[in-house]
Amino acid sequence: MTIYQRIKELANEKNISIRELESELKFSNGTMSKWKESATSEKLQTVADYFNVTVDYLLGNKKNSNLNKPKEVDIDDEHVILRYQGKQIPDEDMEIIKRLLRGK
Repeated sequence: MTIYQRIKELANEKNISIRELESELKFSNGTMSKWKESATSEKLQTVADYFNVTVDYLLGNKKNSNLNKPKEVDIDDEHVILRYQGKQIPDEDMEIIKRLLRGK
């Protein structure tokens, strides 16, 4: 299975098209269709982060696509870095999450 086929399979699981994925990740139209056996590491990492899989999975080096580790959340007075299904959480929702994480 090629890199492109793995990405297409992951996109199908999320019910999005490759075109929608490319748009979401700010890739030019048709970028991923060129990925048969290789792609830049930066773009592969972006796709892996979006789907919460490893780059190794996209390259075909691992069977299990899930990272199987808890999501990391960094919290301080100014910043919380958190994504849900590969998408950044809106600022207004982040305030609610910050209060919940602080137990307030």
